[in-house]
Amino acid sequence: MKFFRQYSVGSYVLDFYCPLLKLAIELDGGQHGEEDNKVYDKTRTDYLKSLNIEVIRFWNHQVLENMEEIFMEIKKRGSSS
Repeated sequence: MKFFRQYSVGSYVLDFYCPLLKLAIELDGGQHGEEDNKVYDKTRTDYLKSLNIEVIRFWNHQVLENMEEIFMEIKKRGSSS
C-alpha cells in the first residue's frame, strides 16, 4: 500500500494518505489537546468522513515510543477494507 505525505484533500492537507484504503493518518502534537484545535480537528474529520475517508490519529509521542503499535493499528485498518 502506498501512502502519500502532505496530501491535499479539499482545503486540508493530510499528514499521510493511502488512496487505495481511503485512510488518512494524522500525527498530533500537544496543541491538538486544546479546545479550539479539538473543534477544528472534528470539523476536518467530519469533512473527510463525508468523502468516505477514514481518519486515524496518533500522538507524536506514540510514534516516537512505540512504532510497532502504530504499524499494527494501520495494518488492522488496512485488512478490514
